[in-house]
Amino acid sequence: MTLRYLQGYPPELQAQVRGLIDAGRLAQVVAQRHPQPHAVRTERALYDYVSELKSHHMRSAPPLAKVAFDPKLHIVKNALGTHSAVSRVQGGQLKAKREIRIATLFKDAPADFLRMIVVHELAHLKQREHDKAFYALCLHMEPEYHQLEFDLRLWLTALELPGAGPDAEPDIAPA
Repeated sequence: MTLRYLQGYPPELQAQVRGLIDAGRLAQVVAQRHPQPHAVRTERALYDYVSELKSHHMRSAPPLAKVAFDPKLHIVKNALGTHSAVSRVQGGQLKAKREIRIATLFKDAPADFLRMIVVHELAHLKQREHDKAFYALCLHMEPEYHQLEFDLRLWLTALELPGAGPDAEPDIAPA
């Protein structure tokens, strides 16, 4: 089995993950580490959630015009969320409306993973590239960012295991 979400990680770490998969324990380990569900179920609740994080950590960032769960985002294309600036001409001026879209998959993710994705997309409001400045901003907003990103990759891996899916999701969803 190819661990596509973990390809950039050292072989020793991938071997540990394979061991958890072989033992049938990967989903359980992730659920134990991140047991808390979130209450963000609607577009309005997501907008409020993102806005609260933004106002707490990035007051000077441009305002957000829209925040939405997007069923069209596919993890296959490595897009768990997107950010965009939609430019429109208004009265002879070019105005950019900023939008954040989060994969609908995160409606059922542990709260930690939704927060990690939102932090990631908010960081893109100031830093376009995944460089040192970008990750420094992510760490400023979420000190456990790197661990959460790794655990999110484990969760995504567990979702793709044989027998996982809509019928098996309660086994890996937060308790």
